Amino acid sequence: MTASLPEDPTLDEVRAFLAPSLAMQAAFDGWNETAVEAAAVQDDVDTDLARLAFNDGPVDMIAAWFESVDARMAERYSAEELEAMKIRERITNLVRARLEILEPDREGLRRALAILAAPPNVRRAAKLGWGAADKMWRLAGDTATDYNHYTKRTLLSAVYGSTISVFLDDESEDFAETRAFLDRRIENVMQFEKIKARVTGRGGDRFSMARFFGRLRYRNL
Repeated sequence: MTASLPEDPTLDEVRAFLAPSLAMQAAFDGWNETAVEAAAVQDDVDTDLARLAFNDGPVDMIAAWFESVDARMAERYSAEELEAMKIRERITNLVRARLEILEPDREGLRRALAILAAPPNVRRAAKLGWGAADKMWRLAGDTATDYNHYTKRTLLSAVYGSTISVFLDDESEDFAETRAFLDRRIENVMQFEKIKARVTGRGGDRFSMARFFGRLRYRNL
């Protein structure tokens, strides 16, 4: 969150400024106008202006929060720090950074995911998950524009979504269970190129994409 709002802020600036506090309030009040008003009071923003900034409903409130998480995640590592890491480390550290940012607002996240799981919001939820994966791959230096662009983001979306499901209920010290689960799922992704070679190679076993995504979902596989 920025230190302060400009004197005459745009609605986008108000949304970006209030989004982190809104997530905190949503843990108690839900993703609604009550939470918006509470966040505005907390951050000394005019409540009428806050309501105007978030007048498109809970899904847009959640999207604004996720955008603020993206921004904070991008600040965790410099380009030089990421370049010094192997690709596996880049992705793992970016996912971990995102989880660390989300950790104080797990209840707000739980409520957000319940809203996004409603049938009218499923398409928007998928778009938000894709956006998170795209942001992480771009920060990791990925510039692919071909088939790999889509497979990388689809796989990371699946990894991130399944990791979140573990993270929400993880009571282990320093989220050890979540970290271990993430490491296993990242290993699955790193093996994808080998699996793809089996698909295109002669005489290889037939590969099932559905089975592969199923493996990403479960912590003990």
